[in-house]
Amino acid sequence: MFENIGPMELLMILVLVLVLFGAKRVPEIGASIGKGIREFKRSMNDIGDSSSVVEAPRQNLASVEDVEEQRTEPRRLLNR
Repeated sequence: MFENIGPMELLMILVLVLVLFGAKRVPEIGASIGKGIREFKRSMNDIGDSSSVVEAPRQNLASVEDVEEQRTEPRRLLNR
């Protein structure tokens, strides 16, 4: 896809970005993109680590009343 981009095209893209955003904003934009990439990688690693957790075996319940009797308190989604 980007096989035909040479040094002159890259230079023109960089000049265009510099003109559009200014000299002060370009480093800020680069830093925010880097932070976003790091956060994405960290969340992907967390998802991979949590997928190895073994689920508890499920019980076969006869009716809805049995479910209500077993549930003593609501489940928490986030453990803090």
